[in-house]
Amino acid sequence: MAKKAKNVKTVEEIVYAPVQNQIITETIEKNYMPYVMSVIVSRAIPEIDGLKPSHRKLLYTMYKMGLLTGPRTKSANIVGQTMKLNPHGDMAIYETMVRLTKGNESLLHPFVDSKGSFGKQYSANMKFAASRYTEAKLDSFCQELFRGIDKDAVDMVDNYDGTMKEPVLLPTTFPNVLVTPNTGIAVGMASSICSFNLAEVCDGTVALLKNPRLTTEKMLDIIKAPDFPGGGAIIYNRDDMRQIFETGSGSVKIRSRYNYDKAQNCIDIIQIPYSTSIELILNRISDLVKEGKLKEIVDFRDEIDLSGFKLTLDLRRGVDPDKLMTKLFKLTPLEDSFKCNFNILIDSTPKQMGIIEILSEWIKFRISCLSRELRFDLKKKKDKLHLLLGLGKILLDIDKAIKIIRHTEKEEDVIPNLMSGFGIDEIQAEYIAEIKLRNLNKQYIINRINEIEGLQNEIAHIEDILKDELKLKALISSQLTEIKKKYGQPRRSQLIHTDDIETYNETEEIENFNARVYLTREGYFKKITMQSLRGNDEHKLKENDEILTSFETDNLSELVFVTDKCQLYRVKTADFECCKASAMGEYLPAKLNMDDGEKPIFMKLHKGWSEGENFVFIFENGKGVRIPAPVYETKAPRRKLVNICSSASPLVGVFYEKEKDPFDFIMVNNADKAIIIKTALVPIKTTRTSGGVTLMTLKKGQRIIDCTRDIEVRYPDTKGCRKLKIPAPGQQLGTGDSKIEQLKIDG
Repeated sequence: MAKKAKNVKTVEEIVYAPVQNQIITETIEKNYMPYVMSVIVSRAIPEIDGLKPSHRKLLYTMYKMGLLTGPRTKSANIVGQTMKLNPHGDMAIYETMVRLTKGNESLLHPFVDSKGSFGKQYSANMKFAASRYTEAKLDSFCQELFRGIDKDAVDMVDNYDGTMKEPVLLPTTFPNVLVTPNTGIAVGMASSICSFNLAEVCDGTVALLKNPRLTTEKMLDIIKAPDFPGGGAIIYNRDDMRQIFETGSGSVKIRSRYNYDKAQNCIDIIQIPYSTSIELILNRISDLVKEGKLKEIVDFRDEIDLSGFKLTLDLRRGVDPDKLMTKLFKLTPLEDSFKCNFNILIDSTPKQMGIIEILSEWIKFRISCLSRELRFDLKKKKDKLHLLLGLGKILLDIDKAIKIIRHTEKEEDVIPNLMSGFGIDEIQAEYIAEIKLRNLNKQYIINRINEIEGLQNEIAHIEDILKDELKLKALISSQLTEIKKKYGQPRRSQLIHTDDIETYNETEEIENFNARVYLTREGYFKKITMQSLRGNDEHKLKENDEILTSFETDNLSELVFVTDKCQLYRVKTADFECCKASAMGEYLPAKLNMDDGEKPIFMKLHKGWSEGENFVFIFENGKGVRIPAPVYETKAPRRKLVNICSSASPLVGVFYEKEKDPFDFIMVNNADKAIIIKTALVPIKTTRTSGGVTLMTLKKGQRIIDCTRDIEVRYPDTKGCRKLKIPAPGQQLGTGDSKIEQLKIDG
């Protein structure tokens, strides 16, 4: 039998091993926090150069491949080379490149000049071709990303396996962080940066360079609003825009742009919001057409072709295109919002910033890059000047230099002999020794020496700039002005002020007419036009059912229903279909999605909750309460309110009264006893949970079974039932009352 290897545990030993206790905070700190920091710092959140690590590694790889000036190469080649810096799957790298291409239309200023099918930002179904079919190179615009990178402008670090160097950041010569849109979801935080117009950003940065105390109001005059690659129309509100500029958080509303073709009677939508897609819009329009809410549209189709985006809507004759678009803006993603969250990594620390703060951080970064670049140039020029000064010393006696070299027996003695012969250092002697024999003539040496004065002037100029931050800022300003002139484009996103737009009013779409509404005791609802009532007013009701409430109103009104489960529903009259008196009507519990066993017991016309108006609630235990109507006011119009009164005892009656106009009502118990009191006797309580006070005293086993204002119609014999004080005992009703008998049978 084979022996068990040393240090190898059996399954039983692993399963039944004692559990070791570990503090959860330590587990999170050791195992989870490194992952969190990696996602935040190395993946999802962009840095001050406006790029995520995946973007930066890809672009730098293309730069090192010579694709800034050379011809296009296969995308698969680029993806393969990028893996030397970014050890992820080829598809992840390729998808990153796709978004940066001109063909995808995701960026205002694409970084990659592409050939082939790269999909479209505005369509989820238009997929990009495989990397073996497409070609790409860097766009000339990328010169502004890499300017100075070979002059030590930024730090270089080892790649993941230490075989290559890569930049920590790219020395962008403009605030790319605000020009390139960027979104990312990390752990516990996210970033969503919209794009701004390059020319406006350059102007805003120049203004901030000149005046570091520039106010948000001034900046709003320069950088007006975001500018999206897909265009669209931004609904501009200066207060909302100021919040985004100051805090880096907020929302921008974008509308689609369209043209109306009168000859074809169709609307051509040519630009849509950056945050939506054509598929979402088509699906929503399709749903609305099926629901019968877009009868104005005969047909709709996607007409995207080589000329660009186009979504066509064919209209019915006589339809106003502008009104229809106002309706579509309300009901479909043709109007959408871009949520701004300007979270950016500053020195590996995520920070949410406003526009001025972002530009200030970029200026610090750019000053650092430019200073390093100038110091690199300064060193090169000083080194060259040093060599030329040594060359100048042999000008007086070239023959002596030749003689020293010729008469030196050993090669290793040439440099020391030149150093002692002319009083120069080793570097200068090495340079002189390497001069070709054909260049050891007076003309060559004089020409080289003539460069000394120019070099000295250039060195003095660079040193002057490095000593003065204002001159550094002036140099950055001139670069920004040059970039604006070379690459600036007109705004793509139009600005529309909130005062200039028309909002969709649903009531304008609803036909208005007079009608009478009915609620039955069993919960059936009818809406009958006045014209229909003239011919037939005999109602069809369920067996043992009766009409509880009815009144005249119009189709644009709003109704309120209260149920026996202490819940309130608000419904528009137009939500119900018209019917005839001979129809049963709509069953409200099903129509309003009420709870199981819930039934409406009260209906009224709703015109707002006014002071001096109250709900009167009567409970089965003989108690009652008045609650002021304004208690039910909500910030937003809510369709359903729960717990509108106490549920300690079942609700049997609801009234609505004005304090200046109290009325009588009757309470009847299951022992055929009743009281009639005025609503003014019922006490007012300002809290919904109040159980009220006793109105009618009940003996053991007794309960209230009916409560109504229609006293004479329902109970003709109420002698002795009127009470002036509460609580009050019930008075026996007439025994021949058919309503009492019916209630006793139902109860």
